[in-house]
Amino acid sequence: MMVNVQGPWSPLLGRLSLGAIPENPIIAGAFVFAAVLGAVILGYLTFGHKWGYLWREWLTTVDHKKIGVMYIIIGLVMLFRGFIDALMMRTQQVLACGPHSPGFLGAAHGYLVPYHFDQIYSAHGTIMILFAATPILVGLMNVIVPLQIGARDMAFPYLNALGLWLTAVGAALIMLSLFVGDFSHAGWVGLTPLTEIAYSPGVGVDYWMWAIQISSVGTTLGAANLIATIIKMRAPGMTWSRLPIFTWTALSTNIIALTSFPVLGVALGLLGADRYFGTHFFTAGFGGNLMLYSDLFWIWGHPEVYFVILPAFGMMSEIIPTFAEKPLFGYATMVAASFAIAGVSWSVWLHHFFTMGAGPQVNTFFSIATMVVGIPTGVKVFNWAFTVYRGRSRFDTPMLWAVGALFMLLLGGLTGMMLAMPPVNYSVHNSVFVVAHFHTMLMVVIYGIMGAVTFWFPKVFGFKLNEALGKRFFWFFTAGTIMVFIPMYTSGFMGMTRRLDYLSNPALLPFEIAEEIGIGFYVVSIYYFVRQLYVSIRDRASERVGADAWGSARTLEWLTPSPVPFYNYAVTPRVHARDELVWRREQGLAGATVAHYEDIPMPKNTPVPLIIGAFALGLGFGLVWRIWWLTDMSLLAIILTVIARSFVRDTDYVVKADLVQETERRLRRNAPEASREAHGGIDMFRPRESNP
Repeated sequence: MMVNVQGPWSPLLGRLSLGAIPENPIIAGAFVFAAVLGAVILGYLTFGHKWGYLWREWLTTVDHKKIGVMYIIIGLVMLFRGFIDALMMRTQQVLACGPHSPGFLGAAHGYLVPYHFDQIYSAHGTIMILFAATPILVGLMNVIVPLQIGARDMAFPYLNALGLWLTAVGAALIMLSLFVGDFSHAGWVGLTPLTEIAYSPGVGVDYWMWAIQISSVGTTLGAANLIATIIKMRAPGMTWSRLPIFTWTALSTNIIALTSFPVLGVALGLLGADRYFGTHFFTAGFGGNLMLYSDLFWIWGHPEVYFVILPAFGMMSEIIPTFAEKPLFGYATMVAASFAIAGVSWSVWLHHFFTMGAGPQVNTFFSIATMVVGIPTGVKVFNWAFTVYRGRSRFDTPMLWAVGALFMLLLGGLTGMMLAMPPVNYSVHNSVFVVAHFHTMLMVVIYGIMGAVTFWFPKVFGFKLNEALGKRFFWFFTAGTIMVFIPMYTSGFMGMTRRLDYLSNPALLPFEIAEEIGIGFYVVSIYYFVRQLYVSIRDRASERVGADAWGSARTLEWLTPSPVPFYNYAVTPRVHARDELVWRREQGLAGATVAHYEDIPMPKNTPVPLIIGAFALGLGFGLVWRIWWLTDMSLLAIILTVIARSFVRDTDYVVKADLVQETERRLRRNAPEASREAHGGIDMFRPRESNP
């Protein structure tokens, strides 16, 4: 039987009414900004006659590179939204410090009322981990892994596109919650019993729950696809011992995803049953168990930490040897360390609740298990250091980000070892020291991502990002990191607890001001990032690159032209060494041409994943607002669409050998002046003619 909820309900609109639109000047401002931005984009697409291009080249594509780029764009948009949430939280804590701090916009202190503040910190955590870091990493793996193993595409291109659009649906539900209804106020972990219907009768928890549930289906599909691609699609000669390190970390990462995201799905499914059907899996007063939710959530949650950090390790392992101009030190131990971290990640979840009465034996086991993670991580750190040792290091922007990630890892790892000890954990439990620690670890991911984006950007688009502006972006970002998190560690030691919309102790104000200044540095760094993109696109003709954009690249993806043709490789390459490009340079084969071309079968574009995504959005929105006709029709439409797609047999087309030969000749002859017209790569930014 369905649970009756408070408030009016109608068969047509469910719980949805005009009253669902928040009457808040901050949200109204955000709505105006979003509306203006949306109008500008729609106007550009309409008056620029771009709708056809958008449909053909992007919305219906199954090309792994374009899908990866769209994952990254979704992640960057959500990263910006999550940063705005952080800015609002820091500003609130500066304004609401001490009993004499003034209040604005109806708040007793600061400018955010407690309920709004709770929604913001819940949204910040959810967005940054699940809708910013995760899509960007999945996007980078989508773009790079098939290229690194010499494949033409993913093992299941159609499934790959479906995963993207389900992730987009989750992000869309999060953004919708900003303007229609509200968002969960129970933290990004969905603390029970706060998420139970008795304590959260509104739609906020439902937005949170269905956004994660739908997007996690996409992530799980993507994980299965990447694993199958790495196992089955490797080029001849690409043995396991020649697999690039980033691909190894992608494999270990997606094994984590494939085995952990279903657990999250079960946890949210049981929570949904409690909220919609009146079961009581997590309701203590009715025979449920609160700890069951915590266990299930963190059985997913802690491996998720390694899901996001292992690809960052892989990125560092690609960037550092390239700019040190040396092979990666300790290849075999790096691979073993990646899988050791992935394996141990399953045995550490209980350190998230050392203080919840598990007993000394259990706490000791999980304390030791947590500390064990430091061993393979330390192996990686030493291997990166030995790679740089006596190398010819160049500190181009990607290298700066990689070195920055290394320092973040050292700081986050050391504080992690402190928190792994139950006595220390008891002392700083629930303080902002813990917040500073996991933000430092997530900074490893952010630094790795920024380094990877800068590193592989020329491979995808055919021109480099501006170096000078990139370095300004790096240094202001690093200044912001220092100014935000060092004071946060300190105030955590002084006893400041987390999730506070009001700080009663005025002695904490200097730390809050320092953090606000750090946020200011972040704002300046974002300005330089946007300016870097603008200037780089403006000057793309002079920044064009050949296949090896950095002149010292090592792995297979740098063999094919930049930007990469839609078929990736004119002929499937035969791999001879772990650092294939270095081997070919040494053999004098780096610029070798192909004597004989063959027809290339490629997957056709299809709108079906986008259509399923649209129905999934209807399903999620209907479930949130209990609009049952919309829910039923959307679910039925998804089922019928999947069945109809299963009868489609005409899913591939053939690129003729003559066309491949002609485009490759033009490409090689004109490099680095090669344009989109010459080889059919990603043409978001067509090169302009150089100024005389």
